[in-house]
Amino acid sequence: MTNNANVHLVTGATGTVGRQIVLELLNRGHSVRALTRDPAKAGIPGFPDGVEVVRGDLADPASLVPALEGVTGLHLITFDGGGFAALETGPEIVRLAAAAGVHRITVLNGGGDTPLQDAVTGSGIPWTVLMPVEFMANALAWAEGIRAEDTVREPFVGRLSAMVHEGDIGAVAAVALSEDGHGGQTYLITGPEALTIHDKADALAGARGRKIEVVELTEAQALEQWRAAGQSEEVIGFLLEVYGNTPPEGRTPIGTVAEVTGRPARTFAQWAAENADAFRRTA
Repeated sequence: MTNNANVHLVTGATGTVGRQIVLELLNRGHSVRALTRDPAKAGIPGFPDGVEVVRGDLADPASLVPALEGVTGLHLITFDGGGFAALETGPEIVRLAAAAGVHRITVLNGGGDTPLQDAVTGSGIPWTVLMPVEFMANALAWAEGIRAEDTVREPFVGRLSAMVHEGDIGAVAAVALSEDGHGGQTYLITGPEALTIHDKADALAGARGRKIEVVELTEAQALEQWRAAGQSEEVIGFLLEVYGNTPPEGRTPIGTVAEVTGRPARTFAQWAAENADAFRRTA
């Protein structure tokens, strides 16, 4: 373990958001531990030198004791990394965090109240709940269809989304973990624009240098596509609800990123430029 007295432990560190929190903390000069259930099989290329990879499993709180040594900031996810079931181990994790002297905790909201989030917000340790809307990285689900057919096939193509760059979620988390003044806050995190499917396709087309056609699916066609992709009925029901009737918080840009980090939220055009190669044909 590192001997630095100001260490931040990031759980879910190989995920879309967790990876960004690790990188943001490191860029800000902090010592970072990335928690994984199996360091040997973590598959985490891209972590710079200086990130300490440690073993631990949120479903087995005793395994966290060594990882929590000397930790001042702790980022938590609310689900089991193996099966994505809601974790029931929150009270024990919080007890261990308090015993280790953790000063601040951030929690990535799991879509509603969860046992772990409830344990954290009732813990007495300064906490911040991160509540991002749709991730810009979700557009990677279109990559195969765009590479093969220059096409995006989606229902409800006129729906608006204030989707957020995953790096901005990481930036908000890093500030909340390392600076005072964010305890007891629930931060809704959005991007700077409300975009339709057509808007996103146009941004991706501009980034990759090739036109993209948008084909609107009926609800029945969308169900068939999602089931063919192996989505569970629970996930499909969620998608129908949020895509067919996106709540105001999912389609209304707000200034959390700028207010917390001191810089503007990144646009989808910026995300598209950063990830353009994923949408380009290879031959």
